Amino acid sequence: MNRYKANQGRLARVAAFWMSAALLLFGCTFLFDQLIGVASMRHAIGGASFLSVELSPAFLVAALLFVGGTAAIFIWQQKPKVADLLIDTESELRKVTWPTLDEVMNSSTIVVFFVLFLGAFLALADVLLTRIVRVILWGGGA
Repeated sequence: MNRYKANQGRLARVAAFWMSAALLLFGCTFLFDQLIGVASMRHAIGGASFLSVELSPAFLVAALLFVGGTAAIFIWQQKPKVADLLIDTESELRKVTWPTLDEVMNSSTIVVFFVLFLGAFLALADVLLTRIVRVILWGGGA
């Protein structure tokens, strides 16, 4: 199979492939756990095992789905529209000016401080407004 623009966007393609494969693996393990709950899918076929894994119908379904899914992801990434998107994404990310560790720490400190300040302000406003509403509705301090 010819790979569309094989030498371009390699990092973005690899990252997209492995993230998609990891998501697919998560889905297949969830499917396996669900299929194990079905009595007819639980036991190994003829007691067979491979690398200490029982070859049950549940395992075979999940494994075949994972292998087919990873092949489909690879083929999908070779479509010109998808490959061009990944190539363009990588080229744009190379243009980004990434912050230094000091800049990240300073910005994070400021954000955390203002989130705490805003949380305290809103909590105080809530308490005060609750007391004012109680005085107006029930005519006294409750």
